[in-house]
Amino acid sequence: MQQQSADSIDLAGLVADLNGLLRLKTTVIGMKLFVRAADMEAIPKIRRPNAIHTTDQIVSMASRLGWTVGITADDLVGAQCRAVIGLAPQDEKWLAGESYVGVWHGTAEDARKRQEALDVVPFGRYQALAVSPLASGRLNPPDICLVYATPGQMIILINGLQYTGYKKFEWGVVGETACADSWGRALKTGEPSLSLPCYAERRYGGVPDEEMLMALKPTHLAKAIEGMKALAKNGMRYPIPPYGIQSDVRAGMGVSYAKK
Repeated sequence: MQQQSADSIDLAGLVADLNGLLRLKTTVIGMKLFVRAADMEAIPKIRRPNAIHTTDQIVSMASRLGWTVGITADDLVGAQCRAVIGLAPQDEKWLAGESYVGVWHGTAEDARKRQEALDVVPFGRYQALAVSPLASGRLNPPDICLVYATPGQMIILINGLQYTGYKKFEWGVVGETACADSWGRALKTGEPSLSLPCYAERRYGGVPDEEMLMALKPTHLAKAIEGMKALAKNGMRYPIPPYGIQSDVRAGMGVSYAKK
């Protein structure tokens, strides 16, 4: 399949296909960084916070409430949220992670190692960020898409990404500040990035226990959907029907592999 450019992708069609294939319960959203805050503020129907939030909360305003929300560094609670998306410096004070000692880590050395492990957007280029339901098309196009899904849905999405142009995905887990594993890494590298949402994402962002998060470019999402459509024709589709742990497996396996 020839990869489409992000500008040529039908975002609403993409979301309709994705929901049809995976039966997602959470709104698929886009995220975009802006060099100028004025460009973020010019987005149609943009909402600006009137309180201080975490980035997790801002993301969930789009994915749980369907809002289009824009922020600058001043709207976020502290350096951690700001630094992951490139709106604050990743300087020596930030790298030390002193506020995490005795909270998430037993020693100052552990806290520093975690900070150094985070994938973040380099500081100095961007002034603002916006999130919006992907189907709205308001970000035109977004830098990345965010897909919340259960493990069963997520493995089918990953299988779709790997249907053609196979590559092994290797993802890490930083622990707390897992947004660095998802949108931080995807914004930094442009690569599909899977995460286990952390305590803060679940406590402040309202992410349910059963959901994982994939952050990926619109072109990668389009590729995954084409792959999932092909898998569905081969009988590999969501929901995955349990076969039975005591059943003779040959009948089930034969449907997929007997003619190979």
